[in-house]
Amino acid sequence: MKFTSAAIALPFILASQVTAICPGSNFGIGNVQHLGGATNRWSVYDDTCNQVDGLTTSKDPCTEGIFGCTPPPVTFNRYTSTFTGLIYNCRPDPNAGVCGSDPISVCCSNN
Repeated sequence: MKFTSAAIALPFILASQVTAICPGSNFGIGNVQHLGGATNRWSVYDDTCNQVDGLTTSKDPCTEGIFGCTPPPVTFNRYTSTFTGLIYNCRPDPNAGVCGSDPISVCCSNN
């Protein structure tokens, strides 16, 4: 049986695409998505980039109940799951990835 270099490299390429968006964290929150007018959206992703929660609002996202925020410069520092009510602490992570075209702004974990 003859293997080409492409056949050998393919498993490594596929494995490198299955990396965690927030190593060691439960969730990642994407950057703000401007939907038009004053309406914005923030998506919450699990570690495999499945969108699992989010907030769409024209109000201050820090006062809508799902996210907690730091004083200026504002960063999300808490995420409360709308499904379970569990609270996760969030922080920027230089190792955070991207889900599709949505860069992850903070990573959230409950430990």
